[in-house]
Amino acid sequence: MLTLAGHDVVLRPSFTALVAAEQEIGPLFDLVERAAAGRLGLGELAALLWHCRSGERCPIDRDAFCEALAELGMVALTPVLKTLLRQILQGR
Repeated sequence: MLTLAGHDVVLRPSFTALVAAEQEIGPLFDLVERAAAGRLGLGELAALLWHCRSGERCPIDRDAFCEALAELGMVALTPVLKTLLRQILQGR
């Protein structure tokens, strides 16, 4: 879960979410490798989180979502990213 713009956003890496993320940002294995090497871009991170959000629990649009991510900062987002990537790799 991530709190953005005063809303609790549940992140779930469902198959549908991961396919949508891959269509936008490319293969997930490449994304994992870039993340491990410290080369993951903010746009890629935002796209992955956007597609993995639980839509019914996220009342803000994508622009507001991305702005809230930027306001939260990379330090706060790094543990969320690590957890999400672990779930993706383990198939949860």
